[in-house]
Order: sequence, then C-alpha cells, then structure tokens
Amino acid sequence: MGIKAFALSFMLISIIFSCVYIPARLTIPIHNFRPIINYFNLTKSGNTTTKPYPVTFSYLISASKGDALKLKRLLYALYHPGNYYLIHMDYAAPEAEHRDIADFVAGDPVFGQVGNVWVLGKSNLVTYRGPTMLATTLHALALLLRTCKWDWFINLSASDYPLITQDDLMHSFSDLPRDLNFIQHSSRLGWKLNKRGKPVIIDPGLYSLNKSELWWVIKQRDLPTAFKLYTGSAWTILSRSFAEYCIVGWDNLPRTLLLYYTNFVSSPEGYFQTVICNSQDYKNTTVNHDLHYITWDTPPKQHPRSLGLRDFPRMILSNRPFARKFKKNVSVLNKIDRELLKRHRGQFSYGGWCSGSKGQTQKMCSGLQGENYGGLRPGPGAKRLKSLLKKLLSTRKFQKQQCK
Repeated sequence: MGIKAFALSFMLISIIFSCVYIPARLTIPIHNFRPIINYFNLTKSGNTTTKPYPVTFSYLISASKGDALKLKRLLYALYHPGNYYLIHMDYAAPEAEHRDIADFVAGDPVFGQVGNVWVLGKSNLVTYRGPTMLATTLHALALLLRTCKWDWFINLSASDYPLITQDDLMHSFSDLPRDLNFIQHSSRLGWKLNKRGKPVIIDPGLYSLNKSELWWVIKQRDLPTAFKLYTGSAWTILSRSFAEYCIVGWDNLPRTLLLYYTNFVSSPEGYFQTVICNSQDYKNTTVNHDLHYITWDTPPKQHPRSLGLRDFPRMILSNRPFARKFKKNVSVLNKIDRELLKRHRGQFSYGGWCSGSKGQTQKMCSGLQGENYGGLRPGPGAKRLKSLLKKLLSTRKFQKQQCK
C-alpha cells in the first residue's frame, strides 16, 4: 500500500508540475520568447535597475505573401537595441517565406546578441476588411505586455517605412506624458454609418485556413445606443497603460466592443477609436493623429496610393515619422536611406548605439559597442518631429481635437 500511495502521489505531483512549468507554444523564438536581459537592455545602479534609454517602443510588423524583401529592409531601417520587435507573417504566405524570415532573424548577430526580435510562430490568416487584423494586433499586444517593458506600441506593415531614425523618435518622445495615445479618430462617420455601422458580416478568416470573401448578412442592425461609434486610421501608437486596458479590461467595455467589432467591416479602423473615446479614463489622452504620411486617390479607394520620388519633399515637410505605402526596392526608399536615415545598403540606420567614436556612421554595425549603448544621437528628424508634436500638443489644438 505504501508503494502504491507513493506512486500515486508522484504521478499527481508530476501532473501539477507539468501544468505549471510547461508553457504553451506561442511563438518560434530566436532563443526564448522572453528577451535576453543583459547590459544591452538594462543597467544596474546600486540596488536599482534602470533603462539606458529614456523611452522604449514595441513594434508589431505585419507582412503577407511576397513581403519578405520589404520586411527585411524595414526591420534594418527600424531596428534599435532598446526597442522590441514582433514580426507576424500572414498564414497565406508560403512556407518558404516563413522560413526565410525566421532564418534571417536568427542569423543576424545583433538580433541574436540583444534578443529583442521575434517571429510569431503560429500565424493568423488575415483578411484586411474583417476582424482578423485586429485579432492579430491584440494577440501581439498581449504577448509584448507580458514579455518586456516598453512605453508605446506601434503597429506597422511591411509597406511602411520610417522617415526618421529611432534615436530621433526616442529623443522626441522622451519629454511626452507616457499616457498619450496617437489615435486618429472622428465621430463623423458620414457614409460609413450605413456602409459600416449597420451591415453585419462574418469573416471566414476567423475559422478557415483559406482566404475567402466576407459573408454579408441580409438583415442589417440598428446603430448602437450603449456606446458611440468612432472611426479613423488603422495605424496607431498606443500607450502601455491603454494597451493593458484593452487586453486586461478591468471594466467590460473592451470586451463588449470586441464582440461588436467581430462582425464589423474594417474593424481595425474603428475598434481602438471607439474603445478609447467611450472610456472615461482614457478619452482625454488621445492625440488625433496617426503620425503617418499617407496620400489617397481622388475619390479615395480602399488602399492608399504608392509613394514615389515626387512625394519625397512633401514627406519631409509633413514632419511625420512614418510613411506608407511603398513598393519594394523603389528609388524613393534609397533616397530616404541616404538622406534621412544615413543607412547603407543591408545595414542599420544611424544611431548612437552603432556610431563611431567621433559620431560617424559605421558602415557595418555588426557588433554592439558597449561604450555607446544608452546614448542617443538625434538629428534633423528629431527637430522635424518635435515641431509636429509641439503643434499637436498645443493646449488649444490638443483640447479641441479630443473625443467629441
């Protein structure tokens, strides 16, 4: 009886420890999904731990079939050892592209040394007019919130590109309140009230492995009375606090609206706007801007027009840190690299972490320089962005463009 009792107890304890210590497979990491925490990420002063950079960003970079080359170029242009990067390749992309991106990230010595770039292992099928893109964004937020410490979350696609360096971005955001959310929003839905607010759709991408058209329910619904609808840009910069609210949801608003927007056309253009503008705690934290340079055809179509060399002067004058959309290997990207990012072909953008002793750009930032880590070298891009932020956050403009 003693042996049987011991065996039974051992089996029960083994099962309990299995449940506690065997994590679910969420991603295919470089080493582990949790970043390597060393002097490249944190510095210690006495008994306290501090971040070497004034602010940090986490990025979700989404890509689909045929985006591998654009994604690699974008990651080099965006990379900074003080930030965090989660890459999502759409399920529809061929297996060869998934493996190519995983090998690219795993094979870069800087990514491996710092441990702040990950590829999402289980891809989602994304249909851009349905809720699957929103589901992917919320999934990324949940992973990044529990994995690393950051101040703002930025979602980009492989068709986006930065117009300033990450040192410029960090320097410009360093003096901002950490609760600000850059969400372009409007309660004036216009034609969208009837075309977006009333139709009920079903997106097969939520349960199917193959892309297909949305299903439209014949009977339409009335407009909501429990909350007010807002619309805006799908490209946002979210504070950590608001991201936690959307994921944890200490009241029921984020969950209620997520259920509503599951059957909503183009839900990424309305979910975060409607959540934040109906929240008493966060509605006054919105900066009504997506910080993107985007141009549309007239009349505007579903997607923005591709940018070229003739758009370059206007991009600079806009003072915005990001632009979209770009095709792969176009001349305007070479011009942005050369004149704005000081980036050599196949290398990282200019920054204090990879600059020489005299502040000169290193052609090969293949190894981190510990003495430079933690230092920022902002350039003209920081001046442009600070000018835009000062305008957006001026007391009169900021209050005037709050949620109405």
